Amino acid sequence: MSPIIIIFIILAYFGCLLWISWHTSKKATSEDFYAGNKQSLWYVVALGMVGTSLSGITFVSIPGTIGTAGFSYFQVVIGYFIGYFVVAYVLLPLYYRLNLTSIYSYLNKRFGINSYKSGASFFIISRVLGATLRLYLVINVLQYFVLEDIGFKFWHTAVIILAMILLYTLKGGVKTIVWTDTLQTIFMLTALIVCICYILSYLNLNITETFEKLESENLTLIFESDWLHKKYFLKQILGGAFVTITMTGLDQEMMQKNISVRTLKDSQKNMVSFSFILVFVNFMFLVLGGLLYLFAKSKNLVLPGDDLFPSIALQHLPPVVSLIFIIGLISALFPSADGAITALTSSFCIDILGIRNEGRYSEKEQSKIRMKVHLSFAVVFLLFVFFFKALGDKSVIDVLLDIAGYTYGPLLGLFSFGILTNRSVKDKFVPLICIIAPIFSYLLYLLFKHFKIEYQFGLEMLIINGTLTFLGLLLVSNPHKSNNINDDQSF
Repeated sequence: MSPIIIIFIILAYFGCLLWISWHTSKKATSEDFYAGNKQSLWYVVALGMVGTSLSGITFVSIPGTIGTAGFSYFQVVIGYFIGYFVVAYVLLPLYYRLNLTSIYSYLNKRFGINSYKSGASFFIISRVLGATLRLYLVINVLQYFVLEDIGFKFWHTAVIILAMILLYTLKGGVKTIVWTDTLQTIFMLTALIVCICYILSYLNLNITETFEKLESENLTLIFESDWLHKKYFLKQILGGAFVTITMTGLDQEMMQKNISVRTLKDSQKNMVSFSFILVFVNFMFLVLGGLLYLFAKSKNLVLPGDDLFPSIALQHLPPVVSLIFIIGLISALFPSADGAITALTSSFCIDILGIRNEGRYSEKEQSKIRMKVHLSFAVVFLLFVFFFKALGDKSVIDVLLDIAGYTYGPLLGLFSFGILTNRSVKDKFVPLICIIAPIFSYLLYLLFKHFKIEYQFGLEMLIINGTLTFLGLLLVSNPHKSNNINDDQSF
């Protein structure tokens, strides 16, 4: 494909995002940036969240797991589905009742300032690592398969992409992200459908015949019955549910969009609709992975995991399909970072700097600080993308879930203790507990590895980490009801 065409596509796509940004950020205030002034349409948020949740991880990495893991990832997806209902009917009512802009301010109301800062800090660490890992994956694919041939270096691509993201998120924040993510979701799903339809046609198969062929290759297994295995079905389903509760329900980026919807009822409709759509779309990406495996086998191609989809799409499919893949890839790229940078800016400004505290800063001063923080996070993202580039080629989906197990555990422990108990805590000890719990979790993993114990830790590491945090909080708590705002209607 002509390099000129590729560059034109990228510029045209970016032009669409800039137009949306210009249109949505006119007369934008801090309230628009942080919460969309609570005027977002629930069905627009639902569709946009699909693209954010999928991003480059699903678009590139999930199809590449079929050759080694079959359809076992769908166990995690079932867990996701369960978790979304917990978010919709346990966490969202709490956030709306307290009228939160940052969800971590709940911890301040419930426990105290140290708990509040600890929760926000672990979100920042978690989201920086997760978002930059997603961003790295797609930039790396775009660079290796598309831009390298026209003279771009990896760092050129990374800098340009982050500069583009800054330009369309700097002013509008959530109010812009809600709409840009929706556009990007549509393009990503279009690429998915087109690629599935073309490969089915090329192989002269229907869906039933596809599964028959995959079954003959022993690749249709969903449920792993060996309880010692990392992918044992109860570990995966339960772990997937808790991944959703933490990475969606306790994540400022995801909740920032949800609480930008006008009413709790509409936000719940958004979450439930989104959960059904996401299950279906994830399954279709697994189907695509199966088709790509069969396509590669028909041509005697040996392709490693994350390279499977881009290699076939760009080197073995017709130009028009390759073109659609590039559009889908770009659509997977931007949601990997735009909402994350916006949410990180919001959390750092509100939770760490406290710029929304009444009377502390004028609107103009808030805007200046917010832009400086926004730019700073872009630089941090760039540095971490370079870091992941230097690390190597381990499957990105595995790395992402491993990170979640350690960094989101303290958030799970903090929120569950606050919601499930009436106990007060000695707030000054909370940061220490939140640091010790992940360390102990990792030491447990190393202990099993050192003694060559057959049991393999999977997604349950998140639950173990959260439980250790919960127990630590229990040790520094007392039974006297204090600051329990779970049922307080005054906020």
